[in-house]
Amino acid sequence: STLLRIIAGLGAPSAGTVDWPTSVHDAGGEAHPDLGFVFQDPTLMPWANALKNAMLPLTLAGLGKGEAEARSAEMLALVGLKGFETSYPRELSGGMKMRVSIARALVTHPKILLMDEPFAALDEITRHKLNDDLLGLWWQNRFTAVFVTHSVFESVYLAQRIVVMAARPGRVMADLANEAPYPRDALFRTSAEYAHLCRVASGTLREAIAA
Repeated sequence: STLLRIIAGLGAPSAGTVDWPTSVHDAGGEAHPDLGFVFQDPTLMPWANALKNAMLPLTLAGLGKGEAEARSAEMLALVGLKGFETSYPRELSGGMKMRVSIARALVTHPKILLMDEPFAALDEITRHKLNDDLLGLWWQNRFTAVFVTHSVFESVYLAQRIVVMAARPGRVMADLANEAPYPRDALFRTSAEYAHLCRVASGTLREAIAA
């Protein structure tokens, strides 16, 4: 979580720098990170419906209302919430709230999506479904996702690279390549390859915890 906040510019590193390989710069000449952030909680505005919540980044950017509504409605449809545009957070399930949060993060079409344990509080069935939906969105849009999770199984299912970190001080212990092909589905979850990769990641995690 601390690393994601540093990447997003919400915290300063104690040492080192964050370098952005991008041609987009702000008025001061600094590299401008083109990113979206999905937090552990949906962090939705309770007084606003799903469409208004998804529109927030576009509204803050000064985009016209008509275009902002159209783009936000399109993104809500992509995350499976077509027909729920006028629903308020209190009327949505936990999984649906997280879908709105993902739509809000993706509505600006960022190159980098930061996700801080977004599915940790959800039941397993909903979590698996959102894992599949996230891979589908990535397949269509090809953004880079930096996804924090404490689940070995989730990391192996989603990632091309699994970076294992140790705590206090936070440091990288291993960088594991996951070359399982996409698209991944329920068959992959029950495959020998998936089981092997989970064992490797689990072993590395145990070493990190003991470090």
